[in-house]
Amino acid sequence: MMIQIAPSILSADFSRIAEAIKLVEKAGADLIHIDIMDGHFVPNLTFGPKLVASLREKTSLPLDVHLMVENPRFFIPLFHEAGADWISIHIETSAHIHKDITLIKELDRKAGLAINPATPFHLISEIVQELDYVLLMTVNPGWGGQGFIESCHAKISNLKKMLTHQNIDIPIEIDGGVTYENMEKLIKDGAEIFVAGSSIFNDKNPAEMIIKMKKLAKKYNQQ
Repeated sequence: MMIQIAPSILSADFSRIAEAIKLVEKAGADLIHIDIMDGHFVPNLTFGPKLVASLREKTSLPLDVHLMVENPRFFIPLFHEAGADWISIHIETSAHIHKDITLIKELDRKAGLAINPATPFHLISEIVQELDYVLLMTVNPGWGGQGFIESCHAKISNLKKMLTHQNIDIPIEIDGGVTYENMEKLIKDGAEIFVAGSSIFNDKNPAEMIIKMKKLAKKYNQQ
């Protein structure tokens, strides 16, 4: 188990994103999570490839790009060129999941498949062996600052059991409602990568919050 912290810039001050990234990088963040929303698959618009390319110049941390978009195949090459290191697409948006995941891997990027809270996780069973990680949404996608959906505890643990049963050693990333207070329980459920936005950037001391999360992660990473 390797617990990682991935601050989501969706909750950062958009006028000072570069500063926010430097802050979390210095505090020990493992990844930078970037939510790409198109206003169609989710009711919000966020960032484009040019912003990702700009951020690529500001940090050495891996850029974890989460495509909440229709027609992900169109966007994959654009964000690859912009400097994304990890690219996840939604199972709900792709008519040809294997083809799209293969494209990400052919571009030499880590490929993830994202699943909405109401989507059964077993739908990924035929593609999971091709993935580098699974991204479970633990809120309904589209907006930051939502509370964790409690039924997702069972979903995380059941997905972990499925992966173990199939001898597939890939991490479960979770996105939505992650806080320092619920993080330990989520680790015990089987989550390993924690996307945290408002719980970090809305804290009076974001760096200290990451340090606290990293300290908790270290406890389990040493086991």
